[in-house]
Amino acid sequence: MIATQIRQKDASFYFVSYPAEDILRRVRFISRFYAEGEKSIAPEEAKKGDEIAGFIQKIERSDSAFQRSMAHGKIKAIRNFYETAVAQPPIPGTVLLFSSDILDFSPLGNLKHVGDLKEPKEKYLIIDGQHRLAALEFYMRSHPEEAKSIHVPCIIFDGESEDFAAEMFVIINSTPTRINKSHLIDLYERVSWEKPDKRMAAKVIEKLYSEDTSPLQYRINRLGNRSKQDKWIMQAELFNEVHRWVLRGFDKSEKVNESNVNRRYRIMQDFFKAAKAAFGPAWGDAKYHITKPVTIKALIRVCADLNARDRGDEDTRQARWTQRLTAAWADAIADFRDDGFYERFAAKGQVERVGRVHKFLSGKLGL
Repeated sequence: MIATQIRQKDASFYFVSYPAEDILRRVRFISRFYAEGEKSIAPEEAKKGDEIAGFIQKIERSDSAFQRSMAHGKIKAIRNFYETAVAQPPIPGTVLLFSSDILDFSPLGNLKHVGDLKEPKEKYLIIDGQHRLAALEFYMRSHPEEAKSIHVPCIIFDGESEDFAAEMFVIINSTPTRINKSHLIDLYERVSWEKPDKRMAAKVIEKLYSEDTSPLQYRINRLGNRSKQDKWIMQAELFNEVHRWVLRGFDKSEKVNESNVNRRYRIMQDFFKAAKAAFGPAWGDAKYHITKPVTIKALIRVCADLNARDRGDEDTRQARWTQRLTAAWADAIADFRDDGFYERFAAKGQVERVGRVHKFLSGKLGL
């Protein structure tokens, strides 16, 4: 196929005009999912006769993917636009594609940057444009002759790792209106330019979510309002507090490696196990405000305070902290009953209330 090679700094990529039929055969639709224990978050059940919902339901899902889940309403709206657009081009913007293969490019004659580009053996991953191409699929089904006249402008990146594609996805979608912040946090560890302190916090949260030893396992809401299971705190809220703690003692020379991530995770794990023991049956009880977002965020601040003061033996840390928290908080459990909680910790908003709960709990510990 004819392509234009584009060079920018150390990068090179290609511009191609793909006929609609060809591109739909050459791309792979895939979206991210989150495993929770033995189950995964499945798309909503397709209604009988709803071909778009049926299409979404069959899309490959992987926890290593970077693409967001497909939106039924968005696909339908774009397809309707394809049907009604006359003077306006249906797909004026480029679709971004990715292949890990190194594609063979042969210049044509004296045209140094225009030539023949060989297609990859495997299907392209879509960095940006999944909804536009999904809508094109349905437009092709209902208006095959009209769809054949459409050529899709595409930018093709090749010969890089999939992390390169994930990074490109984050760059494009970094504004709050584009993708959910939790989704971005999940991808921080794959983004080379993101600050190491943020990547460290993201990796610690991943362990808090997934490790069997974590008292918060599967209790962190990584899916926004889509989660079907009972959760205690949104990932974005938790990230803000864990990142704040990481920054408190982060050395710029510290590497974001497995050893350092595990070291920080074990501090959080030991603390939350100690807190769970100290609060006893009230931990996780819906009649108490202990495992609600306000208190969990305050507990992370207490953990930071305690860790700064108690740098003792790591092997005995959980036992020491359990004994200390149990002794200090035994008479405070009743203060966290849902009934009257907001009056006991009166505040103008959640930020102020987190501060009040933090001060109360740290004060009980003499911190």
